[in-house]
Amino acid sequence: MTKRPDGTWDKSNMPSRHVTIGPERAPHRSYLYAMGLGTREIEQPLVGVAACWNEAAPCNTTLMRQAQQVSVGVKAAGGTPREFCTITVTDGIAMGHEGMRSSLVSRDVIADSVELTMRGHGYDALVGVAGCDKSLPGMMMAMLRLNVPSIFLYGGSILPGKLDGKDITVQEVFEAVGQYSAGKIDAARLCEVEQHACPGDGACGGQFTANTMACVSEAIGLALPLSSALPAAYVSRDEYARASGEAIMRLLEQNIRPRDICTRQAFENAAVVVAATGGSTNGGLHLPAMAHECGVEFTLKDMAEIFARTPYIADLKPGGRYVAKDMGEAGGVPMLLKTLLDAGLLHGDCMTVTGKTIAENLKDVVWRDDQDVIRPVSNPLSPTGGVVGLWGSLAPDGAIVKVAGLKHNKHRGPARCFDGEDACFAAVQAEDYKPGDVLVIRYEGPKGGPGMREMLSTTAAIYGQGVENIALITDGRFSGATRGLCVGHVGPEAAVGGPIALVKDGDIISIDPEAGTIELEVDPIELENRRRHWQPRPHNYNSGAIWKFAQLVGPAHLGALTHPGFAAETHVYADL
Repeated sequence: MTKRPDGTWDKSNMPSRHVTIGPERAPHRSYLYAMGLGTREIEQPLVGVAACWNEAAPCNTTLMRQAQQVSVGVKAAGGTPREFCTITVTDGIAMGHEGMRSSLVSRDVIADSVELTMRGHGYDALVGVAGCDKSLPGMMMAMLRLNVPSIFLYGGSILPGKLDGKDITVQEVFEAVGQYSAGKIDAARLCEVEQHACPGDGACGGQFTANTMACVSEAIGLALPLSSALPAAYVSRDEYARASGEAIMRLLEQNIRPRDICTRQAFENAAVVVAATGGSTNGGLHLPAMAHECGVEFTLKDMAEIFARTPYIADLKPGGRYVAKDMGEAGGVPMLLKTLLDAGLLHGDCMTVTGKTIAENLKDVVWRDDQDVIRPVSNPLSPTGGVVGLWGSLAPDGAIVKVAGLKHNKHRGPARCFDGEDACFAAVQAEDYKPGDVLVIRYEGPKGGPGMREMLSTTAAIYGQGVENIALITDGRFSGATRGLCVGHVGPEAAVGGPIALVKDGDIISIDPEAGTIELEVDPIELENRRRHWQPRPHNYNSGAIWKFAQLVGPAHLGALTHPGFAAETHVYADL
Protein backbone atom coordinates (compact mmCIF):
# COMPACT_ATOMS: atom_id res chain seq x y z
CA MET A 1 0.00 0.00 0.00
CA THR A 2 1.86 3.02 -1.29
CA LYS A 3 1.16 6.73 -1.22
CA ARG A 4 3.04 8.57 -3.96
CA PRO A 5 4.91 11.85 -3.36
CA ASP A 6 2.11 13.76 -5.11
CA GLY A 7 -0.43 12.42 -2.60
CA THR A 8 -2.07 9.91 -4.96
CA TRP A 9 -2.20 6.21 -4.19
CA ASP A 10 -0.60 3.27 -5.96
CA LYS A 11 -3.41 0.75 -5.69
CA SER A 12 -1.60 -2.11 -7.42
CA ASN A 13 -1.63 -4.16 -4.21
CA MET A 14 -4.90 -2.92 -2.72
CA PRO A 15 -8.21 -4.80 -2.85
CA SER A 16 -10.06 -1.87 -4.46
CA ARG A 17 -7.96 -2.22 -7.63
CA HIS A 18 -10.36 -5.00 -8.56
CA VAL A 19 -13.28 -2.55 -8.75
CA THR A 20 -11.65 0.78 -9.68
CA ILE A 21 -8.59 0.29 -11.91
CA GLY A 22 -8.42 -0.44 -15.66
CA PRO A 23 -10.79 -0.19 -18.63
CA GLU A 24 -12.47 -3.50 -17.77
CA ARG A 25 -13.71 -1.93 -14.52
CA ALA A 26 -15.68 0.80 -16.28
CA PRO A 27 -19.03 -0.84 -15.35
CA HIS A 28 -17.96 -0.98 -11.71
CA ARG A 29 -16.91 2.68 -11.72
CA SER A 30 -20.23 3.66 -13.29
CA TYR A 31 -21.96 2.54 -10.09
CA LEU A 32 -19.60 4.66 -8.03
CA TYR A 33 -20.20 7.72 -10.23
CA ALA A 34 -23.94 7.12 -9.80
CA MET A 35 -23.52 7.65 -6.04
CA GLY A 36 -21.86 11.03 -6.52
CA LEU A 37 -18.20 10.04 -6.39
CA GLY A 38 -15.71 11.79 -8.64
CA THR A 39 -12.64 10.40 -10.35
CA ARG A 40 -10.33 11.49 -7.53
CA GLU A 41 -12.48 9.79 -4.91
CA ILE A 42 -12.62 6.58 -6.93
CA GLU A 43 -8.83 6.59 -7.18
CA GLN A 44 -8.47 6.95 -3.40
CA PRO A 45 -8.56 3.98 -1.00
CA LEU A 46 -12.10 2.75 -0.33
CA VAL A 47 -12.68 2.47 3.42
CA GLY A 48 -15.54 0.33 4.71
CA VAL A 49 -17.33 1.99 7.62
CA ALA A 50 -19.44 -0.74 9.24
CA ALA A 51 -22.05 0.07 11.87
CA CYS A 52 -24.32 -2.17 13.92
CA TRP A 53 -27.02 0.49 13.98
CA ASN A 54 -30.62 -0.46 14.65
CA GLU A 55 -33.61 0.52 16.73
CA ALA A 56 -33.76 -2.73 18.69
CA ALA A 57 -32.24 -1.21 21.82
CA PRO A 58 -30.44 1.94 23.03
CA CYS A 59 -27.06 0.22 22.68
CA ASN A 60 -27.15 0.87 18.95
CA THR A 61 -29.12 4.04 18.35
CA THR A 62 -26.14 6.44 18.12
CA LEU A 63 -24.02 4.24 15.90
CA MET A 64 -25.21 5.70 12.61
CA ARG A 65 -24.31 9.21 13.75
CA GLN A 66 -20.89 8.07 14.86
CA ALA A 67 -20.29 6.14 11.63
CA GLN A 68 -21.08 9.27 9.66
CA GLN A 69 -18.46 11.13 11.69
CA VAL A 70 -15.95 8.37 10.95
CA SER A 71 -16.63 9.11 7.28
CA VAL A 72 -15.91 12.79 7.87
CA GLY A 73 -12.52 11.82 9.28
CA VAL A 74 -11.77 9.44 6.40
CA LYS A 75 -12.57 12.14 3.84
CA ALA A 76 -10.46 14.74 5.65
CA ALA A 77 -7.49 12.36 5.54
CA GLY A 78 -7.81 11.61 1.82
CA GLY A 79 -9.86 8.43 1.75
CA THR A 80 -13.27 7.49 0.35
CA PRO A 81 -15.63 6.08 3.01
CA ARG A 82 -18.25 3.48 2.13
CA GLU A 83 -20.81 3.06 4.92
CA PHE A 84 -22.81 -0.09 5.51
CA CYS A 85 -24.77 -1.68 8.35
CA THR A 86 -24.96 -5.13 9.82
CA ILE A 87 -27.22 -6.73 12.41
CA THR A 88 -27.21 -6.76 16.20
CA VAL A 89 -29.16 -9.00 18.54
CA THR A 90 -29.38 -7.13 21.82
CA ASP A 91 -29.23 -9.37 24.87
CA GLY A 92 -31.30 -7.14 27.13
CA ILE A 93 -34.26 -7.60 24.76
CA ALA A 94 -33.50 -11.25 23.87
CA MET A 95 -32.97 -12.30 27.50
CA GLY A 96 -35.17 -14.85 29.21
CA HIS A 97 -37.01 -16.27 26.19
CA GLU A 98 -36.35 -18.09 22.92
CA GLY A 99 -34.86 -14.93 21.40
CA MET A 100 -31.68 -15.46 23.42
CA ARG A 101 -30.83 -18.42 21.19
CA SER A 102 -30.10 -15.85 18.47
CA SER A 103 -27.54 -13.92 20.51
CA LEU A 104 -24.31 -15.89 20.20
CA VAL A 105 -25.27 -16.88 16.65
CA SER A 106 -25.34 -13.17 15.81
CA ARG A 107 -21.65 -12.79 16.69
CA ASP A 108 -20.72 -15.02 13.77
CA VAL A 109 -23.34 -13.54 11.47
CA ILE A 110 -21.90 -10.07 12.15
CA ALA A 111 -18.36 -11.25 11.39
CA ASP A 112 -19.53 -13.09 8.27
CA SER A 113 -21.62 -10.21 6.95
CA VAL A 114 -18.82 -7.68 7.40
CA GLU A 115 -16.42 -10.08 5.69
CA LEU A 116 -18.76 -10.60 2.75
CA THR A 117 -19.45 -6.91 2.29
CA MET A 118 -15.74 -6.08 2.35
CA ARG A 119 -14.87 -8.91 -0.03
CA GLY A 120 -17.72 -8.28 -2.43
CA HIS A 121 -16.94 -4.60 -2.90
CA GLY A 122 -13.17 -4.57 -2.68
CA TYR A 123 -12.72 -2.23 0.29
CA ASP A 124 -9.16 -1.47 1.41
CA ALA A 125 -9.63 -0.80 5.12
CA LEU A 126 -12.28 -1.08 7.81
CA VAL A 127 -13.58 1.02 10.67
CA GLY A 128 -16.18 -0.91 12.70
CA VAL A 129 -18.61 0.80 15.07
CA ALA A 130 -20.47 -1.43 17.53
CA GLY A 131 -22.44 -1.05 20.74
CA CYS A 132 -23.95 -4.28 22.08
CA ASP A 133 -22.41 -7.43 23.51
CA LYS A 134 -21.87 -9.77 20.54
CA SER A 135 -21.37 -6.98 18.02
CA LEU A 136 -18.03 -5.98 19.56
CA PRO A 137 -16.26 -9.36 19.22
CA GLY A 138 -18.09 -10.02 15.94
CA MET A 139 -16.70 -6.82 14.43
CA MET A 140 -13.18 -7.48 15.72
CA MET A 141 -13.31 -11.08 14.45
CA ALA A 142 -14.02 -9.73 10.96
CA MET A 143 -11.05 -7.37 11.22
CA LEU A 144 -8.70 -10.19 12.16
CA ARG A 145 -10.13 -12.46 9.47
CA LEU A 146 -9.78 -9.90 6.66
CA ASN A 147 -6.49 -8.40 7.91
CA VAL A 148 -6.91 -5.10 6.12
CA PRO A 149 -5.95 -2.04 8.21
CA SER A 150 -8.76 -1.74 10.75
CA ILE A 151 -9.90 0.31 13.74
CA PHE A 152 -12.65 -0.53 16.20
CA LEU A 153 -14.89 2.13 17.74
CA TYR A 154 -17.21 1.47 20.68
CA GLY A 155 -20.50 3.34 20.50
CA GLY A 156 -20.37 4.15 24.23
CA SER A 157 -22.17 3.15 27.40
CA ILE A 158 -25.50 4.35 28.68
CA LEU A 159 -25.61 6.95 31.44
CA PRO A 160 -26.69 5.51 34.80
CA GLY A 161 -30.29 5.85 35.80
CA LYS A 162 -31.16 7.64 39.03
CA LEU A 163 -33.60 6.43 41.67
CA ASP A 164 -33.72 7.49 45.31
CA GLY A 165 -30.49 9.39 44.80
CA LYS A 166 -28.56 6.29 43.65
CA ASP A 167 -27.19 5.17 40.30
CA ILE A 168 -29.00 2.16 38.85
CA THR A 169 -28.63 0.08 35.69
CA VAL A 170 -30.60 -2.62 33.93
CA GLN A 171 -28.99 -5.06 36.39
CA GLU A 172 -31.22 -3.63 39.12
CA VAL A 173 -34.29 -4.14 36.92
CA PHE A 174 -33.59 -7.85 36.45
CA GLU A 175 -32.96 -8.19 40.18
CA ALA A 176 -36.17 -6.29 40.95
CA VAL A 177 -38.06 -9.08 39.19
CA GLY A 178 -36.72 -11.44 41.87
CA GLN A 179 -37.61 -8.99 44.62
CA TYR A 180 -41.14 -8.76 43.24
CA SER A 181 -41.56 -12.54 43.07
CA ALA A 182 -40.36 -12.80 46.69
CA GLY A 183 -42.86 -10.16 47.80
CA LYS A 184 -40.13 -7.70 48.76
CA ILE A 185 -41.44 -4.96 46.45
CA ASP A 186 -44.83 -4.31 44.89
CA ALA A 187 -45.77 -3.80 41.24
CA ALA A 188 -45.61 -0.02 41.57
CA ARG A 189 -42.01 -0.17 42.77
CA LEU A 190 -41.06 -2.59 39.99
CA CYS A 191 -42.55 -0.16 37.47
CA GLU A 192 -40.61 2.71 39.04
CA VAL A 193 -37.32 0.80 38.75
CA GLU A 194 -37.88 -0.18 35.12
CA GLN A 195 -38.78 3.39 34.13
CA HIS A 196 -35.68 4.95 35.70
CA ALA A 197 -32.88 2.46 34.97
CA CYS A 198 -32.12 3.30 31.33
CA PRO A 199 -32.22 7.06 30.66
CA GLY A 200 -31.14 7.10 27.00
CA ASP A 201 -28.66 5.94 24.36
CA GLY A 202 -25.85 3.52 25.04
CA ALA A 203 -24.89 -0.01 26.04
CA CYS A 204 -25.47 -1.39 29.56
CA GLY A 205 -23.52 0.72 32.00
CA GLY A 206 -21.77 -1.79 34.27
CA GLN A 207 -18.74 -3.93 33.50
CA PHE A 208 -21.01 -6.28 31.63
CA THR A 209 -20.08 -7.83 28.26
CA ALA A 210 -20.23 -4.67 26.12
CA ASN A 211 -17.99 -2.62 28.39
CA THR A 212 -15.71 -5.59 29.02
CA MET A 213 -15.13 -6.02 25.28
CA ALA A 214 -14.79 -2.25 24.83
CA CYS A 215 -11.95 -2.32 27.37
CA VAL A 216 -10.52 -5.29 25.47
CA SER A 217 -10.58 -3.31 22.21
CA GLU A 218 -8.24 -0.70 23.73
CA ALA A 219 -6.08 -3.21 25.63
CA ILE A 220 -5.56 -5.39 22.56
CA GLY A 221 -4.65 -2.35 20.46
CA LEU A 222 -7.53 -2.20 17.95
CA ALA A 223 -9.12 1.01 19.30
CA LEU A 224 -7.77 4.49 19.91
CA PRO A 225 -6.81 5.19 23.54
CA LEU A 226 -9.69 6.50 25.68
CA SER A 227 -12.18 5.94 22.84
CA SER A 228 -14.39 3.70 25.00
CA ALA A 229 -14.62 6.20 27.88
CA LEU A 230 -17.34 8.65 26.90
CA PRO A 231 -21.01 7.64 27.19
CA ALA A 232 -23.00 7.28 23.97
CA ALA A 233 -25.20 10.26 24.79
CA TYR A 234 -22.23 12.65 24.68
CA VAL A 235 -21.98 14.27 21.27
CA SER A 236 -18.28 14.75 22.05
CA ARG A 237 -17.91 11.05 21.17
CA ASP A 238 -17.99 12.28 17.58
CA GLU A 239 -14.42 13.52 18.04
CA TYR A 240 -13.24 9.95 18.56
CA ALA A 241 -15.22 8.87 15.51
CA ARG A 242 -13.55 11.51 13.33
CA ALA A 243 -10.15 10.67 14.83
CA SER A 244 -10.72 6.98 14.01
CA GLY A 245 -11.48 7.93 10.40
CA GLU A 246 -8.28 9.94 10.16
CA ALA A 247 -6.22 7.24 11.88
CA ILE A 248 -7.32 4.52 9.47
CA MET A 249 -5.69 6.43 6.63
CA ARG A 250 -2.41 6.55 8.56
CA LEU A 251 -2.62 2.79 9.08
CA LEU A 252 -3.08 2.36 5.34
CA GLU A 253 0.05 4.42 4.68
CA GLN A 254 2.05 2.47 7.25
CA ASN A 255 0.47 -0.86 6.25
CA ILE A 256 -0.21 -1.78 9.88
CA ARG A 257 -2.74 -4.59 9.97
CA PRO A 258 -4.77 -6.28 12.73
CA ARG A 259 -2.55 -9.34 12.82
CA ASP A 260 0.47 -7.10 13.37
CA ILE A 261 -1.34 -5.76 16.43
CA CYS A 262 -3.15 -8.80 17.87
CA THR A 263 -0.24 -11.03 18.79
CA ARG A 264 -0.20 -13.64 21.54
CA GLN A 265 1.12 -10.94 23.90
CA ALA A 266 -1.76 -8.61 22.96
CA PHE A 267 -4.31 -11.32 23.80
CA GLU A 268 -2.58 -11.80 27.15
CA ASN A 269 -2.95 -8.04 27.76
CA ALA A 270 -6.66 -8.32 26.95
CA ALA A 271 -7.14 -11.19 29.40
CA VAL A 272 -5.38 -9.19 32.12
CA VAL A 273 -7.90 -6.38 31.61
CA VAL A 274 -10.87 -8.77 31.80
CA ALA A 275 -9.58 -10.05 35.14
CA ALA A 276 -8.52 -6.67 36.54
CA THR A 277 -11.95 -5.17 35.88
CA GLY A 278 -14.01 -8.11 37.12
CA GLY A 279 -15.27 -8.33 33.55
CA SER A 280 -17.84 -10.53 31.88
CA THR A 281 -17.34 -14.30 31.75
CA ASN A 282 -18.19 -13.92 28.06
CA GLY A 283 -14.63 -12.68 27.61
CA GLY A 284 -13.67 -16.33 28.05
CA LEU A 285 -15.70 -17.11 24.94
CA HIS A 286 -14.87 -14.12 22.73
CA LEU A 287 -11.10 -13.82 23.14
CA PRO A 288 -10.48 -17.43 22.01
CA ALA A 289 -12.79 -16.83 19.03
CA MET A 290 -10.88 -13.68 18.04
CA ALA A 291 -7.55 -15.48 18.45
CA HIS A 292 -8.81 -18.29 16.21
CA GLU A 293 -9.18 -15.78 13.36
CA CYS A 294 -5.49 -14.83 13.35
CA GLY A 295 -3.60 -17.98 14.26
CA VAL A 296 -3.04 -17.34 17.96
CA GLU A 297 -3.68 -20.32 20.23
CA PHE A 298 -5.56 -18.85 23.17
CA THR A 299 -8.08 -20.97 25.03
CA LEU A 300 -10.01 -20.73 28.29
CA LYS A 301 -7.10 -22.57 29.95
CA ASP A 302 -4.67 -19.87 28.81
CA MET A 303 -6.99 -17.17 30.08
CA ALA A 304 -7.46 -18.87 33.46
CA GLU A 305 -3.70 -18.91 34.05
CA ILE A 306 -3.65 -15.13 33.47
CA PHE A 307 -6.73 -14.56 35.64
CA ALA A 308 -5.02 -16.38 38.51
CA ARG A 309 -2.08 -13.96 38.59
CA THR A 310 -3.94 -10.71 37.90
CA PRO A 311 -5.20 -8.49 40.74
CA TYR A 312 -8.79 -7.23 40.65
CA ILE A 313 -8.47 -3.43 40.79
CA ALA A 314 -11.46 -1.78 39.06
CA ASP A 315 -14.44 -1.33 41.40
CA LEU A 316 -17.17 -1.76 38.80
CA LYS A 317 -20.69 -3.17 38.78
CA PRO A 318 -22.02 -5.82 39.05
CA GLY A 319 -19.61 -6.81 41.82
CA GLY A 320 -18.52 -3.27 42.68
CA ARG A 321 -19.85 0.25 43.10
CA TYR A 322 -19.24 2.14 39.87
CA VAL A 323 -20.49 2.26 36.27
CA ALA A 324 -18.69 2.80 32.97
CA LYS A 325 -19.21 6.58 33.04
CA ASP A 326 -17.33 6.70 36.35
CA MET A 327 -14.52 4.60 34.90
CA GLY A 328 -14.19 7.04 32.00
CA GLU A 329 -14.09 10.04 34.32
CA ALA A 330 -11.40 8.33 36.40
CA GLY A 331 -9.08 8.10 33.42
CA GLY A 332 -10.61 5.21 31.52
CA VAL A 333 -8.71 2.26 30.09
CA PRO A 334 -5.43 4.23 29.76
CA MET A 335 -5.38 4.82 33.53
CA LEU A 336 -6.10 1.13 34.13
CA LEU A 337 -3.43 0.05 31.65
CA LYS A 338 -0.88 2.44 33.11
CA THR A 339 -1.08 1.02 36.62
CA LEU A 340 -1.01 -2.55 35.27
CA LEU A 341 1.97 -1.74 33.04
CA ASP A 342 3.91 -0.09 35.86
CA ALA A 343 3.36 -3.23 37.94
CA GLY A 344 4.81 -5.41 35.18
CA LEU A 345 1.50 -7.09 34.36
CA LEU A 346 1.28 -6.01 30.69
CA HIS A 347 3.40 -6.36 27.58
CA GLY A 348 4.20 -2.73 26.80
CA ASP A 349 5.83 -3.39 23.44
CA CYS A 350 2.62 -4.46 21.64
CA MET A 351 1.72 -2.36 18.59
CA THR A 352 -1.59 -0.45 18.46
CA VAL A 353 -3.69 1.41 15.89
CA THR A 354 -1.97 4.66 16.84
CA GLY A 355 1.17 3.33 15.15
CA LYS A 356 2.78 3.34 18.60
CA THR A 357 3.17 0.69 21.26
CA ILE A 358 1.07 0.38 24.40
CA ALA A 359 3.95 1.79 26.46
CA GLU A 360 4.39 4.74 24.10
CA ASN A 361 0.66 5.49 24.24
CA LEU A 362 0.77 5.50 28.04
CA LYS A 363 3.99 7.43 28.69
CA ASP A 364 2.18 10.67 29.60
CA VAL A 365 -0.62 9.07 31.65
CA VAL A 366 -0.31 10.11 35.30
CA TRP A 367 -1.91 8.29 38.24
CA ARG A 368 -4.76 10.23 39.84
CA ASP A 369 -5.32 10.10 43.59
CA ASP A 370 -8.65 11.95 43.25
CA GLN A 371 -10.49 8.82 42.10
CA ASP A 372 -11.17 5.42 43.67
CA VAL A 373 -12.76 3.59 40.75
CA ILE A 374 -9.37 2.15 39.76
CA ARG A 375 -7.26 0.93 42.67
CA PRO A 376 -3.45 0.77 42.74
CA VAL A 377 -2.08 -2.71 42.10
CA SER A 378 -0.54 -2.45 45.57
CA ASN A 379 -4.03 -2.13 47.09
CA PRO A 380 -6.33 -4.35 45.02
CA LEU A 381 -9.89 -5.33 45.74
CA SER A 382 -8.55 -8.89 45.71
CA PRO A 383 -5.10 -10.27 44.85
CA THR A 384 -6.37 -12.46 42.00
CA GLY A 385 -8.67 -11.65 39.13
CA GLY A 386 -12.41 -11.15 39.29
CA VAL A 387 -12.91 -14.08 36.88
CA VAL A 388 -11.76 -17.68 37.50
CA GLY A 389 -11.47 -20.86 35.44
CA LEU A 390 -12.59 -24.19 36.95
CA TRP A 391 -11.76 -27.79 36.03
CA GLY A 392 -12.74 -31.14 37.50
CA SER A 393 -14.89 -34.22 37.10
CA LEU A 394 -17.97 -32.13 36.28
CA ALA A 395 -16.12 -29.98 33.74
CA PRO A 396 -13.15 -31.79 32.15
CA ASP A 397 -13.02 -29.13 29.42
CA GLY A 398 -13.38 -26.32 31.95
CA ALA A 399 -15.89 -23.78 33.18
CA ILE A 400 -15.79 -20.12 34.18
CA VAL A 401 -17.11 -18.10 37.11
CA LYS A 402 -17.04 -14.42 38.05
CA VAL A 403 -16.00 -14.04 41.69
CA ALA A 404 -15.68 -10.24 41.76
CA GLY A 405 -17.52 -8.93 44.79
CA LEU A 406 -18.64 -12.39 45.98
CA LYS A 407 -18.87 -13.14 49.69
CA HIS A 408 -20.09 -16.71 49.12
CA ASN A 409 -17.51 -18.12 46.71
CA LYS A 410 -17.12 -21.74 47.83
CA HIS A 411 -20.00 -24.20 47.83
CA ARG A 412 -20.86 -27.86 48.33
CA GLY A 413 -24.43 -29.05 48.03
CA PRO A 414 -27.03 -31.29 46.38
CA ALA A 415 -27.89 -30.90 42.70
CA ARG A 416 -31.30 -29.79 41.51
CA CYS A 417 -31.44 -30.49 37.77
CA PHE A 418 -33.32 -28.64 35.04
CA ASP A 419 -33.25 -29.46 31.33
CA GLY A 420 -33.28 -25.87 30.09
CA GLU A 421 -33.48 -22.44 31.71
CA ASP A 422 -37.25 -22.03 31.49
CA ALA A 423 -37.95 -24.78 34.03
CA CYS A 424 -35.36 -23.39 36.44
CA PHE A 425 -36.70 -19.84 36.14
CA ALA A 426 -40.20 -21.08 36.93
CA ALA A 427 -38.90 -22.87 40.03
CA VAL A 428 -37.03 -19.77 41.15
CA GLN A 429 -40.07 -17.55 40.60
CA ALA A 430 -42.05 -19.94 42.80
CA GLU A 431 -39.15 -20.06 45.31
CA ASP A 432 -39.20 -23.83 44.83
CA TYR A 433 -35.61 -24.45 45.90
CA LYS A 434 -33.64 -24.64 49.14
CA PRO A 435 -30.60 -22.77 50.46
CA GLY A 436 -27.56 -24.93 49.85
CA ASP A 437 -28.83 -26.32 46.54
CA VAL A 438 -26.78 -26.38 43.35
CA LEU A 439 -29.16 -25.51 40.52
CA VAL A 440 -28.04 -27.29 37.35
CA ILE A 441 -29.29 -25.87 34.03
CA ARG A 442 -28.22 -28.09 31.13
CA TYR A 443 -28.88 -28.53 27.41
CA GLU A 444 -28.17 -24.82 26.99
CA GLY A 445 -24.70 -25.17 25.45
CA PRO A 446 -23.62 -23.90 22.01
CA LYS A 447 -24.76 -27.05 20.22
CA GLY A 448 -27.49 -28.33 22.51
CA GLY A 449 -29.33 -25.10 23.26
CA PRO A 450 -28.77 -24.43 20.54
CA GLY A 451 -27.22 -21.00 20.82
CA MET A 452 -25.83 -21.01 24.39
CA ARG A 453 -28.36 -18.74 26.05
CA GLU A 454 -27.51 -16.38 28.90
CA MET A 455 -29.16 -16.99 32.26
CA LEU A 456 -29.47 -13.46 33.64
CA SER A 457 -33.21 -13.66 34.19
CA THR A 458 -32.72 -16.64 36.50
CA THR A 459 -29.56 -15.51 38.27
CA ALA A 460 -30.90 -12.00 38.84
CA ALA A 461 -34.15 -13.38 40.21
CA ILE A 462 -32.22 -15.48 42.74
CA TYR A 463 -30.12 -12.49 43.76
CA GLY A 464 -33.19 -10.31 44.04
CA GLN A 465 -34.76 -12.85 46.39
CA GLY A 466 -31.78 -12.38 48.69
CA VAL A 467 -30.55 -15.98 48.77
CA GLU A 468 -26.75 -16.23 49.02
CA ASN A 469 -26.14 -19.83 50.06
CA ILE A 470 -26.85 -21.26 46.64
CA ALA A 471 -24.95 -21.98 43.44
CA LEU A 472 -25.99 -22.31 39.81
CA ILE A 473 -24.08 -24.14 37.10
CA THR A 474 -24.82 -24.42 33.40
CA ASP A 475 -23.37 -25.39 30.05
CA GLY A 476 -24.90 -22.13 28.85
CA ARG A 477 -23.65 -18.59 29.45
CA PHE A 478 -24.21 -15.71 31.82
CA SER A 479 -24.70 -12.05 31.20
CA GLY A 480 -21.89 -9.79 32.34
CA ALA A 481 -24.50 -8.43 34.77
CA THR A 482 -24.83 -11.78 36.57
CA ARG A 483 -23.68 -11.89 40.17
CA GLY A 484 -23.71 -14.66 42.71
CA LEU A 485 -21.91 -18.02 42.56
CA CYS A 486 -22.81 -18.83 38.96
CA VAL A 487 -20.63 -21.20 36.93
CA GLY A 488 -21.00 -21.17 33.14
CA HIS A 489 -19.53 -22.74 30.00
CA VAL A 490 -19.40 -26.17 31.71
CA GLY A 491 -17.83 -28.49 29.16
CA PRO A 492 -18.27 -30.87 27.55
CA GLU A 493 -21.86 -29.71 27.26
CA ALA A 494 -24.84 -31.95 27.94
CA ALA A 495 -25.79 -32.27 24.27
CA VAL A 496 -22.62 -34.24 23.54
CA GLY A 497 -22.91 -36.39 26.66
CA GLY A 498 -20.70 -34.38 29.00
CA PRO A 499 -20.80 -35.15 32.73
CA ILE A 500 -23.35 -32.38 33.29
CA ALA A 501 -25.84 -34.53 31.33
CA LEU A 502 -25.39 -37.37 33.83
CA VAL A 503 -26.08 -35.44 37.04
CA LYS A 504 -29.15 -36.52 39.03
CA ASP A 505 -31.11 -34.67 41.69
CA GLY A 506 -29.35 -35.05 45.03
CA ASP A 507 -25.85 -35.67 43.64
CA ILE A 508 -23.30 -33.66 45.61
CA ILE A 509 -21.41 -30.99 43.67
CA SER A 510 -18.50 -29.04 45.12
CA ILE A 511 -17.23 -25.73 43.73
CA ASP A 512 -13.98 -24.13 44.90
CA PRO A 513 -12.86 -21.06 42.92
CA GLU A 514 -9.76 -20.66 45.07
CA ALA A 515 -8.58 -24.12 44.10
CA GLY A 516 -10.02 -23.79 40.58
CA THR A 517 -12.08 -26.97 40.88
CA ILE A 518 -15.63 -28.19 40.22
CA GLU A 519 -16.35 -31.80 41.17
CA LEU A 520 -19.28 -34.17 40.82
CA GLU A 521 -19.04 -36.47 43.85
CA VAL A 522 -20.41 -39.59 42.18
CA ASP A 523 -18.56 -42.89 41.84
CA PRO A 524 -17.03 -43.20 38.33
CA ILE A 525 -18.58 -46.65 37.90
CA GLU A 526 -22.03 -45.21 38.60
CA LEU A 527 -21.36 -42.39 36.11
CA GLU A 528 -20.32 -44.89 33.45
CA ASN A 529 -23.55 -46.82 34.01
CA ARG A 530 -25.56 -43.62 33.61
CA ARG A 531 -23.63 -42.83 30.42
CA ARG A 532 -24.68 -46.16 28.85
CA HIS A 533 -28.32 -45.24 29.38
CA TRP A 534 -28.01 -41.60 28.28
CA GLN A 535 -29.72 -40.51 25.06
CA PRO A 536 -29.26 -37.19 23.22
CA ARG A 537 -32.07 -34.69 23.74
CA PRO A 538 -33.78 -33.30 20.62
CA HIS A 539 -34.43 -29.59 20.14
CA ASN A 540 -36.84 -27.65 17.96
CA TYR A 541 -34.32 -25.86 15.71
CA ASN A 542 -34.12 -28.12 12.68
CA SER A 543 -33.82 -25.53 9.93
CA GLY A 544 -32.65 -21.96 9.50
CA ALA A 545 -29.74 -19.99 10.94
CA ILE A 546 -29.80 -21.53 14.41
CA TRP A 547 -29.79 -25.05 12.90
CA LYS A 548 -26.76 -24.12 10.79
CA PHE A 549 -24.99 -22.80 13.89
CA ALA A 550 -25.72 -26.01 15.80
CA GLN A 551 -24.23 -28.13 12.98
CA LEU A 552 -21.01 -26.15 12.88
CA VAL A 553 -20.31 -24.92 16.41
CA GLY A 554 -17.53 -26.29 18.57
CA PRO A 555 -16.99 -26.31 22.35
CA ALA A 556 -17.14 -23.23 24.53
CA HIS A 557 -13.60 -23.50 25.94
CA LEU A 558 -12.26 -22.96 22.41
CA GLY A 559 -14.61 -20.03 21.73
CA ALA A 560 -17.70 -21.72 20.22
CA LEU A 561 -16.11 -21.63 16.77
CA THR A 562 -17.98 -22.25 13.52
CA HIS A 563 -15.20 -22.42 10.92
CA PRO A 564 -11.59 -23.66 10.66
CA GLY A 565 -10.11 -20.18 10.91
CA PHE A 566 -6.45 -19.31 10.39
CA ALA A 567 -5.29 -22.94 10.50
CA ALA A 568 -7.02 -23.73 7.21
CA GLU A 569 -6.29 -20.46 5.38
CA THR A 570 -4.73 -20.57 1.95
CA HIS A 571 -5.22 -16.85 1.31
CA VAL A 572 -6.03 -13.69 3.22
CA TYR A 573 -8.45 -11.12 1.79
CA ALA A 574 -6.02 -8.23 2.29
CA ASP A 575 -3.49 -9.87 -0.03
CA LEU A 576 -5.80 -10.78 -2.91
